[in-house]
Amino acid sequence: MTLVEYLRVQYGLLKRLVAGRDVLTASERSVVSEFHKFYYEKANTGGTWQDTYWMGCKILKCPMDLWIYQEILHETRPDLIIETGTYNGGSASYLASIMDILGTGQVVTVDVAAHEGRPSHPRIRYIQGASTASSVVSEIKPLAAGKSVMVILDSDHSRDNVHRELEIYAPLVTRGLYLIVEDSNVNGHPTGLDHGPGPMEAINDFLVGNPDFILDERREKFFMTFNPRGYWRRA
Repeated sequence: MTLVEYLRVQYGLLKRLVAGRDVLTASERSVVSEFHKFYYEKANTGGTWQDTYWMGCKILKCPMDLWIYQEILHETRPDLIIETGTYNGGSASYLASIMDILGTGQVVTVDVAAHEGRPSHPRIRYIQGASTASSVVSEIKPLAAGKSVMVILDSDHSRDNVHRELEIYAPLVTRGLYLIVEDSNVNGHPTGLDHGPGPMEAINDFLVGNPDFILDERREKFFMTFNPRGYWRRA
């Protein structure tokens, strides 16, 4: 595809978005998919999302998803975000920074490993352990009691683990707030062909057809997202 052809496709996307029509043609879906794969897999050389930082802390996210997160936080203003999968703490730091601007909210984030140098912030509480371990769950559930809760799942991306996380954490999400299943792009959706069944398959097993949660496709308005079919609002 030439640059002129690429720009023509992008112009068509913008025209339909302004007109309120966001259904992609086959050629447009191909453009988005190819760019997604290039952007994601370029990380194998140390670039793109593997070399993205929030205030000096590595954050392994797509910036377009981060923009969506701040829109969600501004609209819903949760008291608590439960995040599974902390790693360096970049996303927890980002969420806490947005909450600082809003003047409300806390983040509790859990990971099996402890990483040195994670950002310290009064709105962040770190918990070490497996997100599905009974000891961790028993520590998190009281923190959610009586609060408006949003959940972001970003730990082990195997289908079985994500499915178990959904069983545990989906019921904690407050009505009207969001459950976000991250990295549903792997296992060929459209990248990570050799990953094996992962978040997308867990979504299909647990959330599709679940009347408690409604897929919010508006959150994919930037077309490329690491979380395709991953934004669910509790009905």
